[in-house]
Amino acid sequence: MGTMRRLFGWLLAAAMMLASGAASAHPHVWITATSELLYAEDGSITGVRHAWTFDGAFSANAVQGLQRKTDGAYSREELAPLAQAQVESLKQGAYFTSLKTDGAFLEVNGKVRFAEPIDYFYDYKDDHLTLHFTLPLKAPVKSKAVLLEIYDRTFFIDFQLAKDHPVKLVGAPAGCEVRLLPSMGNERDRKMAQEASEESFKEGGANVAVGLLFDNKISVSCS
Repeated sequence: MGTMRRLFGWLLAAAMMLASGAASAHPHVWITATSELLYAEDGSITGVRHAWTFDGAFSANAVQGLQRKTDGAYSREELAPLAQAQVESLKQGAYFTSLKTDGAFLEVNGKVRFAEPIDYFYDYKDDHLTLHFTLPLKAPVKSKAVLLEIYDRTFFIDFQLAKDHPVKLVGAPAGCEVRLLPSMGNERDRKMAQEASEESFKEGGANVAVGLLFDNKISVSCS
């Protein structure tokens, strides 16, 4: 359990090492994200539910040495310690999630107004780990205009939205629409940023704020 906690702590601190202790891996993690914005019956927003699928290399290293009862598969119970270590570490990166309403961040004294993650678990399919977790808001919020953002400022983790149905509204009032806003960076910028990230990692540094170029912005407007 201690090894798992260290693994995910280093990930979120922008310094990943293999589960075996080697440090020769490419200093980048890729996540394909799908998200759901959760609404209550009165039309207020209550939270965000994520499903993040990690790249194959990260998934293989994360489960290395993990005991499993069925060949080629891991049960939710077998992956539970891994999921707990992950969600506890996510807090260091503010869950890589922000929510704006009426043009203002949902923050108080610099602290994001998300409660602790709930309903978290890992599943393992086609050699990839997917982390499912829900971020409840500390207090429901009513707003006709919402901006959900998912990104890592340092670009150590490259978040990309799933191609099919990346965002869903659950229980939203009628007349709500979702728009995916283009990021400032293009694919050429992404390749250059990945190369710069690798050099920075080798030198023990970080690419502060380069991830803003690849901020995944989801706009929700309700009539």
